[in-house]
Amino acid sequence: MTVIVLTNCPVGLRGFLTRWLLEISAGVFVGNPSARIREALWTEVQQYAGQGRALLAHTTNNEQGFTFLTHDHAWHPIDHEGVTLIHRPAPKPPSESNGPTPTPSGWSKAAKRRRFGRGQ
Repeated sequence: MTVIVLTNCPVGLRGFLTRWLLEISAGVFVGNPSARIREALWTEVQQYAGQGRALLAHTTNNEQGFTFLTHDHAWHPIDHEGVTLIHRPAPKPPSESNGPTPTPSGWSKAAKRRRFGRGQ
């Protein structure tokens, strides 16, 4: 079984994949091509994905029963003692010099004027 998930990829690439795989949802393709066809499809996906992202998952003979490859994802597969895991980068903490200033709590001057009148 092979699953390819495309995000923000050209429509032509989606049409190309429907020659060998079934599109069960927008950008999600499933099928059971041979290993040679799967590798050829993945090469085409990497070449024509443009600014998009792609994920390939397929069955294999390992402890998990499957493996996966990514293209232009922030999350990357890593091997941890024979098990493939996804490494998600930690979110960057907002720096004090670059971040937006916090909004003050309470009523703004304009809101006070609207609510209580101009006299205050």
